[in-house]
Amino acid sequence: MKTAETRALDELDSSPPIKTPGRVPSSKVLSAHLDKLAVVYVRQSTTHQVQENRESTARQYAFAEHAISLGWPRERVLIIDEDLGKSGRTAEGRSGFQRLVSEVTLNHVGLVLGLEMSRLARSSRDWHNLFEMCGICGSLLADEDGLYDANDPNDRLVLGMKGLMSEMELHIMRNRLLRGRDNKAQRGELFHSVPMGYVILPTGEVDFDPDEQAREVMQLVFDKFKELGTIYGVFHWLLQHDIKMPVRARTGAKKGQLTWNRPSIPSLAQVLRHPIYAGAYAFGRRPKVPKGKCSSGNPYRPWVPMDQWKVLIKDRLPAYITWDQYLKNRERIKQNQNGSASPGVTRRGAALLPGLLVCGNCGRHMQPSYHGDDTAHYACNHKYLDGVEESCYGLAAKPIDALVSQQVLAALEPAALELSLKAQADVTRERQRLEKHWQQRRQRARYDVELAERRYQAVDPTNRLVAGTLEERWEEALKQERQLQEEYNRFANEMQLQLAADQLERITALASDIPALWKAPGTTNADRKEIIRCLVERVVVHVRCDSEFVDVTIHWAGGYESQYEIIRPVGTYAQLRDFEQLMNRIVELREAGCQAPEIAVKLDKEGFYPPKGRGRFTKPIIYQLLKRRGLIGDERAHNELLDQHEWWLTDLARELTMSHLKLRDWALRGWVHGRQTPIQGRWIIWADNDEVRRLGRLLAESRRGMNTYASELKTPKERPKAK
Repeated sequence: MKTAETRALDELDSSPPIKTPGRVPSSKVLSAHLDKLAVVYVRQSTTHQVQENRESTARQYAFAEHAISLGWPRERVLIIDEDLGKSGRTAEGRSGFQRLVSEVTLNHVGLVLGLEMSRLARSSRDWHNLFEMCGICGSLLADEDGLYDANDPNDRLVLGMKGLMSEMELHIMRNRLLRGRDNKAQRGELFHSVPMGYVILPTGEVDFDPDEQAREVMQLVFDKFKELGTIYGVFHWLLQHDIKMPVRARTGAKKGQLTWNRPSIPSLAQVLRHPIYAGAYAFGRRPKVPKGKCSSGNPYRPWVPMDQWKVLIKDRLPAYITWDQYLKNRERIKQNQNGSASPGVTRRGAALLPGLLVCGNCGRHMQPSYHGDDTAHYACNHKYLDGVEESCYGLAAKPIDALVSQQVLAALEPAALELSLKAQADVTRERQRLEKHWQQRRQRARYDVELAERRYQAVDPTNRLVAGTLEERWEEALKQERQLQEEYNRFANEMQLQLAADQLERITALASDIPALWKAPGTTNADRKEIIRCLVERVVVHVRCDSEFVDVTIHWAGGYESQYEIIRPVGTYAQLRDFEQLMNRIVELREAGCQAPEIAVKLDKEGFYPPKGRGRFTKPIIYQLLKRRGLIGDERAHNELLDQHEWWLTDLARELTMSHLKLRDWALRGWVHGRQTPIQGRWIIWADNDEVRRLGRLLAESRRGMNTYASELKTPKERPKAK
């Protein structure tokens, strides 16, 4: 059975050549070709070429006459010009070329005409696919140099060479343009556009925006970031004071005109990261992906590190900030990101040292967790992140936060007067800048009103089609001016330009008494964290599981280190470093005839303390400790109440080395078999060897703040029935 390609070739071979009077005959044009369409493909690479290089476009359209001279009727000549203004580098996005290939594949085309082969495709792959399909369907190809049969070996050689030359020509032109672009960038003169706050002059040079208010707003953004330290802080401050960003349109009918847009997080991030604001010219900060236009995704790579920028020329352009300040801003933005190597942005939680507290055992940042009563606890996640045995231990936030706060306040105390004066100057300067910004907005609104009035006065009043529109614009400008004046009046009433005497005295008093300012209701935890971060780089703690004492090293800004020791609350007496000394002292006092209340008072005076913190000893606590040493009676005197494999709760807790309170909680939850004595209400737990091992595994998995455990660990085995 013959294939479609074989049948098409047989049909062409059996067709006689056409000789039409008055036209140029060709032995390659057969009657089977004339029964199909002659398609003229028209393309220009760019819109600029379509508008300016019209002669080439006209020649391509006129090439339809060549098909007529070869014998095709005019009505059988089809012109495809959908790809005007599109590059021939790829077939992607060229609907005209795709339509041409579809028509050839459907065997509707007898002749494909292009002024040059480069008009059809600049890619060897697309070009070979086209003329291979022409060979299969028996279609001819023609350009200014001749007529080609894709099945003829000599013509195939010529077509292949032309495709390669067309692709290489594109490569040469592209390299020439790229090298010219790179050479211009090396001189610091390549500007496609500039960010807000700058303009490109007619000479091609870059300068500050000529609008004074635009420059003031850009400078204000950098000053507020230096003060607040976060992009989100600057963003919300600008929104709070209704300050908009100056943007000049880059395209369209209003190209170059200044508009005022609402600030956004991405726009502020671009401003703070752009080196042009530090006076540096940079090129290649975000290079394009190779063949990025062929993909449906983002054609740009992520931002590359500074050392990989293609061009960086410092002190090349006018600057809003210094290069050192620009580097500090970049580092501050990096440190604001939450990660293992950065402290992250300060938050409102009660813990004061997130991002600063470091575990002395593994070097990881300790993470805070919060409980229902808003108490915080720091923990190291080394065990869970690396899947190793627990070697790092946490501690309550209260003692370490209190130590660092105390040391920070002591460090700030000598600078109280300086801080007071600076606070007054900062408040006054901010109010003056806001006042100046409002005056500039009012001046701009007045100019818009006067401009609208002059335009209205200049037109003939009887030409209502124009005068009516200008009158509406004048009224709209007046309305906006009145609204702006009302907003300014509210601003002036709420915020006086000069601080009153009582306000100055209040600022001085607060700044002079730093501890009172630290504890003031208006001072948030985020404010306290910002103050700590100004003075402290990190705090390293060495927590031991068998001691309540914690070694603390504060690394201050500037390189100074200070060593301290704090006492943390622990869960059990066994974790106290001086537990044996405590018990020995209790035994001595008991043997001396002291009762429990007297022992509690003496222990408090001698500096001993319970494991839960620096609280006072009480009578029940002393009774518990006396029972540990068997100095007073306990439930062991009633062991006849115990059945086989039953334990007194305290005995089993001691066997498992855990808190008896936690074991009692498990009994209440039903995780162990337990009962209470009818008179004293003492807990008796049933646990054979298997149950003891299960409880040991449950204890090993137990940790602070965890409420979910494997069901097999929480489910006690069925207790045998009594015989």
